[in-house]
Amino acid sequence: MVVAPRAGCGAALSLWIVSNLLCRAWTAPAASQKCDEPLVSGLPHGAFSSSSSTSGSYSPGYAKINKRGGAGGWSPSDSDHYQWLQVDFGNRKQISAIATQGRYSSSDWVTQYRMLYSDTGRNWKPYHQDGNIWAFPGNINSDGVVRHDLQHVVIARYVRIVPLDWNGEGRIGLRIEVYGCSYWADVINFDGHVVLPYRFRNKKMKTLKDVIALKFKTSESEGVILHGEGQQGDYITLELKKAKLVFSLNLGSNQLGPIYGHTSVTTGSLLDDHHWHSVVIERQGRSINLTLDRGVQHFRTNGEFDYLDLDYEITFGGIPFSGKPSSSSRKNFKGCMESINYNGINITDLAKRKKLEPSNVGNLSFSCVEPYTVPVFFNATSYLEVPGRLDQDLFSVSFQFRTWNPNGLLLFSHFADNLGNVEIDLTESKVGVRINVTQTKMSQIDISSGSGLNDGQWHEVRFLAKENFAVLTIDGDEASAVRTNSPLQVKTGEKYFFGGFLNHMSNSSHSVLQPSFQGCMQLVQVDDQLVNLYEVAQRRPGSFANVSIDMCAIIDRCVPNHCEHGGKCSQTWHSFQCACEETGYSGATCHNSIYEPSCEAYKHLGQTSNYYWIDPDGSGPLGPLKVYCNMTEDKVWTIVSHDLQMQTTVAGYSPEKYSVTQLVYSASMDQISAVTSSAEHCEQYVSYFCKMSRLLNTPDGSPYTWWVGKANEKHYYWGGSGPGIQKCACGIERNCTDPKYYCNCDADYKQWRKDAGFLSYKDHLPVSQVVVGDTDRQGSEAKLSVGPLRCQGDSKFAQKLWLLHFLTSFKPCFPETSEGGKKQACSSVTPEETSHGENRTKQRAR
Repeated sequence: MVVAPRAGCGAALSLWIVSNLLCRAWTAPAASQKCDEPLVSGLPHGAFSSSSSTSGSYSPGYAKINKRGGAGGWSPSDSDHYQWLQVDFGNRKQISAIATQGRYSSSDWVTQYRMLYSDTGRNWKPYHQDGNIWAFPGNINSDGVVRHDLQHVVIARYVRIVPLDWNGEGRIGLRIEVYGCSYWADVINFDGHVVLPYRFRNKKMKTLKDVIALKFKTSESEGVILHGEGQQGDYITLELKKAKLVFSLNLGSNQLGPIYGHTSVTTGSLLDDHHWHSVVIERQGRSINLTLDRGVQHFRTNGEFDYLDLDYEITFGGIPFSGKPSSSSRKNFKGCMESINYNGINITDLAKRKKLEPSNVGNLSFSCVEPYTVPVFFNATSYLEVPGRLDQDLFSVSFQFRTWNPNGLLLFSHFADNLGNVEIDLTESKVGVRINVTQTKMSQIDISSGSGLNDGQWHEVRFLAKENFAVLTIDGDEASAVRTNSPLQVKTGEKYFFGGFLNHMSNSSHSVLQPSFQGCMQLVQVDDQLVNLYEVAQRRPGSFANVSIDMCAIIDRCVPNHCEHGGKCSQTWHSFQCACEETGYSGATCHNSIYEPSCEAYKHLGQTSNYYWIDPDGSGPLGPLKVYCNMTEDKVWTIVSHDLQMQTTVAGYSPEKYSVTQLVYSASMDQISAVTSSAEHCEQYVSYFCKMSRLLNTPDGSPYTWWVGKANEKHYYWGGSGPGIQKCACGIERNCTDPKYYCNCDADYKQWRKDAGFLSYKDHLPVSQVVVGDTDRQGSEAKLSVGPLRCQGDSKFAQKLWLLHFLTSFKPCFPETSEGGKKQACSSVTPEETSHGENRTKQRAR
């Protein structure tokens, strides 16, 4: 069971362990105290900053709600889309609401804005709501206060307000208040080498219930967050793979049987954004709740075991090196964690008090190390211009990008002295370089490398060109770098354009292969120098348009996956598409089944006996299944087959160890249940050939043999009999070979005998397993036959036919005067007639 989190825990916590144990890692407000304190009003002037100010009296320090000091609020020197107002709370706060006001008694107010937040004053993250970057409605006058309660709390030290629109008769004017409360948590920094173990008091830990909670942030796309394992094959692992969270669990596998316990679930995306993400794992037996940020996945593990058996320890930050080849193939976590809680034990607190012993490889520290990367966010009208070193004979650029679009302009630069230009594009998910050469007979040089580079992951591009030589390297893979020795003269220009162009350059002599880039870039290097994007943001030197510097706001539109029934989701910057091939469904989200719901429906379409795909639950979660439709009789039979051959010999076993015959069907039990639920009648033939092999014994004795149905329940009746009656068909009909027994086989003759008949209680069908227990004696022999599942009739389809018949035959009339002036008579249909009509329709359908 998942309950809503208390303020500050940041994720759903279970009732299995008292929630305050999981929240001890930080100072939470009292239960009766709302997290709704004003956080801005008491701050000093120095806590405020902005992109610019009209003058000192319009400075950001005056931007407090209901304050009239200075000019009555903040106004920037220019009213455009590159302005911002920033607040530093001094330490991390939990933010629950925001309010805005225009500049006092003026025509200056903001009508729409975005809120960004950060722990460091760098690497900003926009507030998201309903899966999108949220634009808050602002003010309609200068002095009214408009407050918005956040859909989900934000934890940050810095908040930045970015005006998107403002009063057309005035300019940007702003006063703000932010509401929330204190937040504090112990933080551990993992350097990618150190592993933090929590060792159990006993050598083994056996748990039926687990609650594990933590927060993490990282700029790495791979890394093991936690891991534990046991000698019985149990394990639990939480790790990042391609910036997604993968949770793997095995409660044990049976090496002697078909029980396979491995379960793996993937959730989230783009988690290498170096912002905090909250994870809670709640397990009770095989039932799991996995919560990432505000999204919850509920699932059940594979296998039949309920307990997690771990040995010695559970580790955080990686897997301890064991010398095994598999132990070194997965990267350790590199980044920060806080509020680590394992079954009520505060791991971060124990580590800080040096009660845990980290591995002797690497360093463990208690402040978060921030990476020095400055991302740039591009849209369809963006460009970023940075200066280069003029007249160099070596052209060298490198950068990282991430995008969903298969095409886009990454970089363009003119060579000096009219020697040509260089264009680097993303073309059909590959990086291509086109060099236009104007001084040689060869007018163009083209090279390309990589594939599938529009997957939302960070990819690195390095390109180097000099006289008669060029090389393109993707993701640091030198082995697959593409080189050319074509005639080429290089002399670098003074400007490098990333992502797009100045408007007036679009009509210049060169033609651009691709549209503007949409996505993020970082670690931009030109002429072997890392570009200082903070200086570019101040336009000294360089220029830009419609980019957001120090922010990557890319959104994964395929998480959660809106494609149903296993449809594959792909996306561009603006939309997503579902590939429904081989799913059995069609439509924008693979919702509509392309198959009929039953054999009855195929016969209604005029089809003859054959194998057909049917989809009993239509657009429901169950996939289609292949059945044989027998239409040779008046009744239509749906036949679901299995792998057991007719007349299967039962091997001899001792009384302590029964002979188990498992049936594997051509469909899952859930699919078969959908067939039996809608059918009017189902049956399955079973027969037992015996020679000194008893079947059920008397109704008062323990049965030697039983069968297991779809609900995994044992049944002690045989074909021709019914539930609760421990008899065979001859026992019901009173014609058994020996009248003292209720099955022919129970007489224990040395000659072959047979008990056979149909099982027809459909709620118990199909037969999934038959357990035989009396073949251990000398001379005992037995043969088993189980026929396919046969179902007849489709009640749902019959109802649809009746409804269709009713709608097509019903002629409504209105008691109004006709054109001839006479009143029309209206007939009515009585409930009794409707009921009889339904019965007749169902009889015809049968």
